[in-house]
Amino acid sequence: MPDPTESGLTPRAALLRPLQRPVNYLMRALRSAYFPIQGIWYFLRRPYFYPLFVGRLLPLSIISFLVYFILFAFAFLPQLAFLAIFHGWAGALINATVLVLGEGLVVIQGIFEGFFVDECRVDVFDATLIDKGLTDLVAPQRILFYDAPNPVKMLGKPTVRAEYNPWSFKQIAELIFFLPLNLVPYVGTPAFIMITGSRLGKLSHHRWFKLRGLDRKAIKKETKLRSWEYLWFGTVGMLLELIPILNFFFLLTSSAGAALWAARVEERARVRVGRPTTAEDQAAWRDADEPIYHDDPV
Repeated sequence: MPDPTESGLTPRAALLRPLQRPVNYLMRALRSAYFPIQGIWYFLRRPYFYPLFVGRLLPLSIISFLVYFILFAFAFLPQLAFLAIFHGWAGALINATVLVLGEGLVVIQGIFEGFFVDECRVDVFDATLIDKGLTDLVAPQRILFYDAPNPVKMLGKPTVRAEYNPWSFKQIAELIFFLPLNLVPYVGTPAFIMITGSRLGKLSHHRWFKLRGLDRKAIKKETKLRSWEYLWFGTVGMLLELIPILNFFFLLTSSAGAALWAARVEERARVRVGRPTTAEDQAAWRDADEPIYHDDPV
């Protein structure tokens, strides 16, 4: 048996070494899963975000309530009775609830989310980046009013196509395809939430990738590098989206959480290469005719 001291490790370090990898995975999962929760607190503490929700999404939240009311009134009990045959009443109650919430999510995503909500999510994402001192990342792709009193008021019209989460029939079809997982006892509902959450997580930084000018190949590379983190970010985001009535509110807070995550990566990468992270430093670099930095982390 090799002596741990020969490899330069203390006995304690050698004993803990097998735990480093699982602990690392656990910490990465917890950090990424926390960002959607952090986004809620961040959003609530900044009143300038409130008009985005009240003016644009509050009416849709009322429609969301009607969708879920109809589904629970007419579809919940038949599905509960059917699932009780295989799951028992306790398991059937959980699975039937998630199944109906998933059906409502299909309706809401298919009709409203891609057409009425995406622009609002882009505004929340961009305003959060500006608030974190990353104005130079947003400026090339939309008009900004630098004398505005807050980041939301700074936002003008995008100068190029701006999407937070591009709507696609494939996304809706996948959601429908995986809905029957809720029929599987015990593991079906967690599997449904995690599988759909994984895709949701990977799309959460679509806007950030576009702001950095990444092509499809580079985007694929980055999503692969962070696939573990996107799984847990998306799982928490999916759980929040399944909450009736509040799901549109949580769409905005999760967008803020995704921007906070992107800002953290940007700031750390800029520190590593000595680039500016504050608005004042960025202005000084621009005055010095330095090229605008876009992070391409590995």
